[in-house]
Amino acid sequence: MSRGRARRRPVPGSVDIRFGALLLLLLLASAVLLAAASSSEEEEVDYGAALSKSLLYFEAQRSGRLPHNQRVPWRGHSGLTDGLQQGVDLVGGYYDAGDHVKFGLPMAFTVTMLSWGAIDFADDVAAAGEWGHTLEAIKWGTDYFVKAHTEPFVYWAEVGDGDTDHYCWQRPEDMTTSRQAYRIDKDNPGSDLAGETAAALAAASIVFRRSNPHYSHLLLHHAQQLFEFGDRYRGTYDSSIAEVRSYYASVSGYQDELLWAALWLHRATGRDDYLRYAVDKAESFGGVGWAMTEFSWDVKYAGVQVLAAKLLLEGDPGALKHGAVLEQYKAKAEHYLCACLGRNGGGNGSDNVERSPGGMLYVRQWNNLQYVSSAAFLLTAYSRYLSDSGGGGLLLRCPAGGGPAAPSDLLALARSQADYILGRNPLRLSYMVGYGRRYPVRVHHRGASIVAHKANSRFIGCMQGFDDWFGRGRPNPNVLAGAIVGGPNCRDEFRDDRGNYMQTEACTYNTAPMVGVFARLHRLATAEGCRRRGMADEAECR
Repeated sequence: MSRGRARRRPVPGSVDIRFGALLLLLLLASAVLLAAASSSEEEEVDYGAALSKSLLYFEAQRSGRLPHNQRVPWRGHSGLTDGLQQGVDLVGGYYDAGDHVKFGLPMAFTVTMLSWGAIDFADDVAAAGEWGHTLEAIKWGTDYFVKAHTEPFVYWAEVGDGDTDHYCWQRPEDMTTSRQAYRIDKDNPGSDLAGETAAALAAASIVFRRSNPHYSHLLLHHAQQLFEFGDRYRGTYDSSIAEVRSYYASVSGYQDELLWAALWLHRATGRDDYLRYAVDKAESFGGVGWAMTEFSWDVKYAGVQVLAAKLLLEGDPGALKHGAVLEQYKAKAEHYLCACLGRNGGGNGSDNVERSPGGMLYVRQWNNLQYVSSAAFLLTAYSRYLSDSGGGGLLLRCPAGGGPAAPSDLLALARSQADYILGRNPLRLSYMVGYGRRYPVRVHHRGASIVAHKANSRFIGCMQGFDDWFGRGRPNPNVLAGAIVGGPNCRDEFRDDRGNYMQTEACTYNTAPMVGVFARLHRLATAEGCRRRGMADEAECR
């Protein structure tokens, strides 16, 4: 009641009644709010659903002629003349994000991470019923890499031009932008791209070894040729292809990719010469010199270091003679993991990865969730390596002041980051599109933001897409299920706006590492649920 207004005298005896009624209403309201909060806090995270949607996302990102079993109904064929201008078949592959350029470096990293997850967590993926879809996601990429490797020392690095592509807002089915293709060769080297693609093909060859040995052999053959190409003719691919510099510049150089490729080829072949390469060049290529706090499509050192450490943890006989150098790799791998845990001590903030108030690992403003997902993967993988080695009693040794960390500590951090992505964050917003009750609905993605071609085949021109679809405030007509967007800032703030591409654009390399993580967490959650119900047989429980 506002001041200055006359107060009405209450009817005798009504005060107690009204007070009681008001108290009852307040109690009921409080109960509802508490119930809602409790429900929100106790809502189970469904890692199985997240895994399924993750794999669905890669079907939305397909370029080329789509197969009959395509599960994303709003996508159609696109890029069917890619490479025609250059006289090569470059149809297929993946669009990396919300535009329609096929960038070779992030595409290869995407496939490497999908393959690594399929190798390390094969049983978990299979238990979730997603093995077939995982193979399809990997093969869509590797088929394209084989096509793009037209000669031993020639690899087609990119199709489309970022500048002209970003000038238009069209569905991929309507594309009118340049499909110029760019290549690396002996005179225009790209050791980073050749190395990353070699790593992807080598890792994928392991995945297909049992189910398709002929294809596995083909992938390994191309991987070995590409590694030789990258090592013999050294240079960064963005020095050879100026058009890529504004989008996927190779800031870390090519040394990390060559080490990365060598270790993946060693894992695929068991040949000592590949391991010896990583050992001999460990110092000169920065493998044991760089203590990292990020792992990404550009910076592979932490991944290299974890792969090297794995050889020691498993007691690989061939690795013992290289033990001294591999121990240096292992120390740097553990620096990265301790940095994620915040246990590098010393009081130097730069030695640890920052955290948002809500607990999200924070590396940088633009598309931060790519670093969260890649960190979650390395934490999950290393947790398993520790658990499987030394009778399960091995610990991660962080620097003085940081203390040791058990495998369960690494897995707990990985789970917390997965949960953050899936909605356990201050905004209670899932950053995986299509998962949970609330998720971004104005994703910066051309195909998702415009009416599906199958629903309305009327041609939508370059600028018409901006006029009719980009600028309108309504949700996207198509749900880009499984896409993990760039995510919130360092204060857990997020603005769901199509023009806010730093936060609302999704990328394939955001989601790829989470396939293995979600599969592992789903298997563990299923097993825990079985134990709670007193059922020891997991198959019977499912």
